[in-house]
Amino acid sequence: MRDNNPIVFSGIAPHPPIMVPEVGREAISEVLGTIEAMAEFTRRIIDNGAQTVVLISPHAPLERNSFVAYQAATLYGNFANFRAPETAVEFELDRELLNAIIRTADEDGYAVTTLDERYELDHGSAVPLYFLQRNGWRGRVVALGYSFMNNEDHLKFGGSIKRAIAGLSVPTAFVASGDLSHRLKPEAPAGFNPVAKDFDEQVVAAINDRNTQRIAEIDPDLRRLAGECGYRSMLVALGVTSGSFDASEVLHYEAPFGVGYLVAQLTNAQQTAQGPRGGDQSAVDLPALAREAVETFARTGKQISPRITNKLLLARAACFVSLKTRWGDLRGCIGTIEPAKQNLAEELVTNAISAATRDPRFAPVASHELQDLVYSVDVLEAPEPATFEDLDPMLYGVIVEDESGLARGLLLPAIEGVDTAQKQVDIAARKAGIPPGIPLKFQRFKVTRYRERK
Repeated sequence: MRDNNPIVFSGIAPHPPIMVPEVGREAISEVLGTIEAMAEFTRRIIDNGAQTVVLISPHAPLERNSFVAYQAATLYGNFANFRAPETAVEFELDRELLNAIIRTADEDGYAVTTLDERYELDHGSAVPLYFLQRNGWRGRVVALGYSFMNNEDHLKFGGSIKRAIAGLSVPTAFVASGDLSHRLKPEAPAGFNPVAKDFDEQVVAAINDRNTQRIAEIDPDLRRLAGECGYRSMLVALGVTSGSFDASEVLHYEAPFGVGYLVAQLTNAQQTAQGPRGGDQSAVDLPALAREAVETFARTGKQISPRITNKLLLARAACFVSLKTRWGDLRGCIGTIEPAKQNLAEELVTNAISAATRDPRFAPVASHELQDLVYSVDVLEAPEPATFEDLDPMLYGVIVEDESGLARGLLLPAIEGVDTAQKQVDIAARKAGIPPGIPLKFQRFKVTRYRERK
């Protein structure tokens, strides 16, 4: 039984269909940060061992005095309404947990209406599940929708869900689907309101400050002016995580089309077990170590001897270090396909200095530029042989070689504007100096990306 820690992960995920590459096509170049953050979101769910995901959507059918639940044995949704009928999600229903939620909700005075089995998942459910499926999570799902009831009822319903999960032994993640303000730009779908940004800023600040209960205190008038979509999903999530250690973190926020897209973690079983800011702090250490290496070298000409602060830095691994300006322009990127040093710490320091000083596309970084740089580190998993059909530029990086193996080029995954395998291969081959039309061999690899907050 997991009564002391019933939720292994909880978070907030956006649901614009344009994020789905088969729907957004060229437009996904505007939301690559959100797509990348959803890959990290999924990785954390997998790393915490969640076997079931409970998801609540703002776009399920609404009942005035009842929450709703999809009850088909196989939960299915596609994107036919968004010109991509062949793109679909499919998960097995966790019937046992759904029945437990219905029971505990009833004990707390709340009804859960089960939808006819012919109902397919709404896009507020389908989009987050698409990215869980795309990024490798396999498990069962309970898909819910909220109601017209008041804020307090949604918080309490979250508590009902928490009790249901606590009564079972299956590690479970909770996902609150929702976008933020729809009125951030004149061209936004709901028009423009100059105060709308205040809603998004308050949500983001509450998460960054690890004081997520402040979300429940946001002015209702501000919510109305923002035209938000998903606030009640967040309230249910707060009810689910009430009493859990607050490990909240904004993974990404952007608003390219005048709608706020937020990917965030609220609680995390691994961090809960370790305590605040404890344990493996690799997500913080890697970009910070890259920054220290570059700044020290730029100012003194000396290479630092890195301190090994966690197991990740002690392991042998290849990595790429990227430097961008705070305006988003690339300033340098150098890495290794295979580990060349004794551990990742040494690999990272060497590659960070090379990215700042030896990228042939740029002049070496000068000391006056340091304050305007933002760092990210991509740690590569071991490459595996692949066919062209195995490639996916959003999920995998690619290594291309000519038949002799003498010319080899690499391209990382989730690069802006690289939305097809052919584009990815063409760029990697061009970097290797391989002429068009030469037969190629492929390897693919996954990366874990650690980004410094701007």
